[in-house]
Amino acid sequence: MWCLFARRREGMTHALDGGLWLHPFVLRGERMAHLVSSDRDSLLRAGRRLGLDPAWLQHKPLKHPRHGTRVEAWHWDLRGRYLALAVELALPAEASPGSS
Repeated sequence: MWCLFARRREGMTHALDGGLWLHPFVLRGERMAHLVSSDRDSLLRAGRRLGLDPAWLQHKPLKHPRHGTRVEAWHWDLRGRYLALAVELALPAEASPGSS
């Protein structure tokens, strides 16, 4: 299951350690989120649960907050009904591993 984190750094660390991080944001007034992980297979399973087309999965290496090296990572862009479902199913920040 994917997790929401109160702090971006904690979410990024979780995702780049192989977990699933739901990162909500607003772009030009539209609510969106990225569902991020360094574990591509976990993201593909999550995408199936949300009804996403595997062709929509995007690759983007990200800098790991702990050690600064780039890590292979992938993400889904979520908005509309996909975002609503992802938020509904997400673990809240308080229940997320590593949250304080």
